[in-house]
Amino acid sequence: MPDILTPEQRRRCMSSVRGINTKPELLLRKALWRKGLRYRLKSDLPGKPDIVLTRYKIAIFVDGCFWHNCPAHGSLPETNKLFWENKIARNIERDNKVNVLLEKNGWLVIRIWEHEIKQSLEKVIERILLLIP
Repeated sequence: MPDILTPEQRRRCMSSVRGINTKPELLLRKALWRKGLRYRLKSDLPGKPDIVLTRYKIAIFVDGCFWHNCPAHGSLPETNKLFWENKIARNIERDNKVNVLLEKNGWLVIRIWEHEIKQSLEKVIERILLLIP
């Protein structure tokens, strides 16, 4: 099935996709703050974690179901399938490399799917709190 949008419309549509400060990230950050956890948003860590709990050496990534191929919700577009397969495979490969690199440097890496935050934010917070020494 061909793309129904013109290249310019597609470019505009894709450029509006947020990379930072997504709704799931904001919900998680606000919930962590309410629990008394203080964090950093900007760091020089590999992979640029969404949230960094420097006191506990914890790096938190909020992964989008589409962009990181969530087992529950990940799906590929029907158009330009090969491009998307390669793109998402590279994302997953990069995620794995970042995890290894951070863990080698003594960081605990937590990856949270966006749907987990939407479905049960309290469970996500509980999971994070259990990992804090």
